[in-house]
Amino acid sequence: MATLPNPLPKLTGDPTGAALGLRLPSGRLVDTTHQGPWHEPLLWLADAQAAPGDWAALAPARRSAGLLPVVVDAGGGQGGPQHWELAPDAMSYPGDHDADEVLADLWEEYAAGETGREWPGLTDATAAADPDPDAVAMGIVDDLVESGGLLEDPRLALVPARRSADVPAAIGWSGPVNHEGDTARLCAVLRSWEDRFGIRVVALGFDQLLVSVAAPPLTLAEAEAVADEHFAFCPDNILQSGDPSVRAYAETRVLGRPAWHFWWD
Repeated sequence: MATLPNPLPKLTGDPTGAALGLRLPSGRLVDTTHQGPWHEPLLWLADAQAAPGDWAALAPARRSAGLLPVVVDAGGGQGGPQHWELAPDAMSYPGDHDADEVLADLWEEYAAGETGREWPGLTDATAAADPDPDAVAMGIVDDLVESGGLLEDPRLALVPARRSADVPAAIGWSGPVNHEGDTARLCAVLRSWEDRFGIRVVALGFDQLLVSVAAPPLTLAEAEAVADEHFAFCPDNILQSGDPSVRAYAETRVLGRPAWHFWWD
């Protein structure tokens, strides 16, 4: 997987991140994978639970060090990312994949038989003026850590990645492994959503993903088109819901929603 130089090893002897222009709280470097220690750290993980304002405090790391913030769940039945069986060796590079082709493949395998329809193709970007995607992400994270519920033990992490959509592949996250073994293919879709809807990857659990959405669909027709993409991306979202229909999902989980949540069985 093609990556930028990883600045995380510099934190080994400089845990505050001063050499990178940072002021980090107490934390640790995580290099544990399904096959033992990786040759370099995959992420920096805060020791304390995240609080409102923490994301904003770490946001400058993107400019000064090429590190992107994300909230990870360090609790729950699977524990933190050091117990997630991260598999960076199984990841390709998101930029090597085409989002439309990825979703078409997944649609044929998982959704075509359920819907009786062929893959409709990527939908257009939402026409409404976009708010700042990073500001929207900040607000979603503050609400997430303040309200609790979705993540049992939310911690702020920093990941070396080119863009927010690449964060899951950059750490070798294998949450969707029963659906797609190479998470970079799904990151190609996330890149497309970044471009069309202003998404940011804001939280990861063992098998769940939360993205903020700066420009969500504002009409039911737009929402249904995006729901088709969600069906291919994460079939469990629809097939294991109370009303397993694309229209119901579009109305309740996509239309005007500032965040999209995905969960793989």
